[in-house]
Amino acid sequence: MSKYSPQALSRSSVFVLASALLVAAPALAQTGTDAVADEAADDNVIIVTAQKFEQRSTDVPITISANSGERLKQLGVSDLDELSNYVPGLNIQEQSANNPGIVIRGITSDSGSAQQAARVTLYYNGVDISRSRGSYQDIYDIDRIEVIKGPQATLFGTASAVGAISIISAKPRPGVSGELSASYGNYDAYTMAGHLNAGSDVLALRLAGAYKKRDGYVTNLAPNQDDLYAQDQLGGRASLRFTPSSDFTADLILTYDRQRNSGTPFISGTLPTSAGPADPFGFADLRGSPFSEAVLGDAELGLTRDVYDANLTMSWDIADDWTITMVNGFRKFNSNEVFDADGSAAFFLEFAEDANGEQGSHETRFAYTSDTFRGSFGWNLFREDSNQRVPFSTDEVTYFQCLAGVVVPGVPCVDGNGVPAGDAIRALTGGAVGTVPYQAVFENLGKNDSYSVFADGTWIPTPSVELTAGVRVLIEKRRSGYRATAPGSFFTGAPPFPLIDTAGQTFRTEDSFSAVLPRFNILYRFSDDINGFATISKGRRSATVNAGARSTPTGPVGNFTDIAPEIVWNYEVGLKGAVGPVSGSLGVYYQTYDNFQVSVNDPTRPGTTITRSAGSATNFGVEAEVNVRAADWLSLFANIGYIDGGIDNDPANGNLAGARFRLQPEVQAAGGFTLDYPVNDSTRLFATPSITHRSRVFFEAPNSNLISQPAVTLINLRAGLSFADEQFEIAGFARNLTNKNYLLDAGNTGGAFGIPTFIPAEPRFYGIQATAKF
Repeated sequence: MSKYSPQALSRSSVFVLASALLVAAPALAQTGTDAVADEAADDNVIIVTAQKFEQRSTDVPITISANSGERLKQLGVSDLDELSNYVPGLNIQEQSANNPGIVIRGITSDSGSAQQAARVTLYYNGVDISRSRGSYQDIYDIDRIEVIKGPQATLFGTASAVGAISIISAKPRPGVSGELSASYGNYDAYTMAGHLNAGSDVLALRLAGAYKKRDGYVTNLAPNQDDLYAQDQLGGRASLRFTPSSDFTADLILTYDRQRNSGTPFISGTLPTSAGPADPFGFADLRGSPFSEAVLGDAELGLTRDVYDANLTMSWDIADDWTITMVNGFRKFNSNEVFDADGSAAFFLEFAEDANGEQGSHETRFAYTSDTFRGSFGWNLFREDSNQRVPFSTDEVTYFQCLAGVVVPGVPCVDGNGVPAGDAIRALTGGAVGTVPYQAVFENLGKNDSYSVFADGTWIPTPSVELTAGVRVLIEKRRSGYRATAPGSFFTGAPPFPLIDTAGQTFRTEDSFSAVLPRFNILYRFSDDINGFATISKGRRSATVNAGARSTPTGPVGNFTDIAPEIVWNYEVGLKGAVGPVSGSLGVYYQTYDNFQVSVNDPTRPGTTITRSAGSATNFGVEAEVNVRAADWLSLFANIGYIDGGIDNDPANGNLAGARFRLQPEVQAAGGFTLDYPVNDSTRLFATPSITHRSRVFFEAPNSNLISQPAVTLINLRAGLSFADEQFEIAGFARNLTNKNYLLDAGNTGGAFGIPTFIPAEPRFYGIQATAKF
């Protein structure tokens, strides 16, 4: 295990607690009649499809957190990162829509390299969309979001090494209905969202969309740039359902997502601005590159991204017990994000990331259901073709002065008045030393094909026992490429940083891999209301075929390194159920990792990361959720997740030995209540105040308190009135009500040059929202 040990909660006490709950379960179940239990289940338990069958979440023998679209609305959740505040074991860091970090049980999936695979599967209407730069999108008109924890290769494919997030949009239905909502808040934030549904039992259409616009919440002193972290986001979706008979359903879903957001506030922790000393929560002065449009692709800092998605799902009931489902998906994204990596006014480290990709997939699944057996088998084909291009722009005078102070001794990179080195040197030399522009670019390419067959079956020998076994067998082919243009420096003749010019060549390599990924589950019904479960499953993060370049006396040649697949075994026991007004779950898990893959700054390609093996790692955790319907108009909720894990404290693991995982809090918790009180026959008062807490988070491994965020507690609120029999609603909302200052991330690209940058998280947001339905 890691060097971190539990303090408030020991492992032995957790297992004692779990055992006690399991022993007490039959007694708890006797507190209500079957009729009451059925009613409670209808109120408290959501129907999910995590195992590819419709089931109550309490009947699924894995740890799953599910939230309906209505529940997301009650909590005021409109983005995936906000959802993670309310799901134990889930942490989503939206550094930008182009660069999200998705963490399940302390294990992060956030690499943008075209050569690397994801750990966490993000699924959208049954299709894998996990490629980082094209995965993150707005959530609106949602049926539900399921967070499935632990390796789920049998159910969700190879990327779900530690879990999966499944987003299911609302489907068309018979009849005519619609909804329109609009909001306005501080930072001149306004949104519009809604849907229109029309159709019959045979053909139905649903159109949905959302638009969000907001000023930046970090003031940028640069006269040529906008304030930072402004939002300009548009999403649209058209869904068509064709049901010519009760045995056949086809869903065609077309989605578009557009981002035009301003720059990410990488604020230097050491370099001052004209407003004063460096302050991660103060003003920024990010001027970017004067050659930004020509070199980086855009004159302004920020993100330009478009995502196109098409999904066709067809389901046939071919016999009383048999169903065939075919899921076909295509996704395309193109994005360009310009960022100021040094976090200061200096023309020093100016980058862009130009990422493009296409993904296509097909899955056929045969499913059988009877009283004593439930199972499925099928195949999956997945292909992706993507590239990540990183151009760099700098002034060589500023670069060498900021890096080593060698151009004019004594001139700081940025002085106490916020004057950058380039400006100061030009003034000192009367313009004799001016700007010496430099540009370079490197690009990594990845083309990956995966072919797999799977089978998953559940035997029900008695009404109290379900035994599940499943396996996925896969073969994948991974192809990587690399090219770079890195001219020599005006001053030194060599590239300013260790980037190898490939002399117009693209170096390519490829390799093939195979794997067998099983799972075993047991579900025991203590009663109709209380279930216990245990699971063993194997997960795998695909191997990385690193492609780069190195110099030789005869010129550049390819430099290829295979990073072996990361293997995880997950062992878990749990308890879940709904008794009267109370529903909840408790899960205890232990995971072991071999060849744990970490992303670290690439010293040969500043501005990007590479994958390396950190050796072995282990993870122990506890997750608990509880909901109490105290009255028809009042529900209480709470959850907590505890994780003690990290890279094993073994000398063989080098400088990463003993480090906690990146973005992993030891304790994560949330709680609150939902009030929905009838004022009269047509008017209701509603409110959902909540509080969320996360303990310290490290942003890098090896860990450093300087590159971390101490424990933070946030308060959120949504409250209002619905009237005219819920046709109209007015609500107020606030996130981070106490305006807590805390960090979203730290270190970043600047850290690789010895000047770490810091990204402030959202301040207090508040506003008012009006909704009309018909």
